[in-house]
Amino acid sequence: MDPARARELLDRERKRIVRSLRGLGYEESDEPATDAHLADQATDLNDNELDEGRSDGLRDELAAVERAEARLAAGTYGLSIESGEPIPDERLEAVPTAERTADEQARFERGA
Repeated sequence: MDPARARELLDRERKRIVRSLRGLGYEESDEPATDAHLADQATDLNDNELDEGRSDGLRDELAAVERAEARLAAGTYGLSIESGEPIPDERLEAVPTAERTADEQARFERGA
């Protein structure tokens, strides 16, 4: 893949992730905790936990972008970290942070 195109794709991914992270916010209420608001508090707690999970996932995605940018700088972007085989451009277009070929990724996810 052309390095300029790879930078463009990775930049787009980074911006998407940062925008999503900024969109997640933990809401804290200034209202005193009373029995009348227990259901609201439970809902807020659940929402905050979901946001925390999304935030963790987005941070993982951001780390993948950073690893891909490091490979790009090293001249190894587009090569599998497992076998060194080229990752098809079509896969990199769909998943700019791909570290393995599709077959290798499937084996990796199965734990094989």
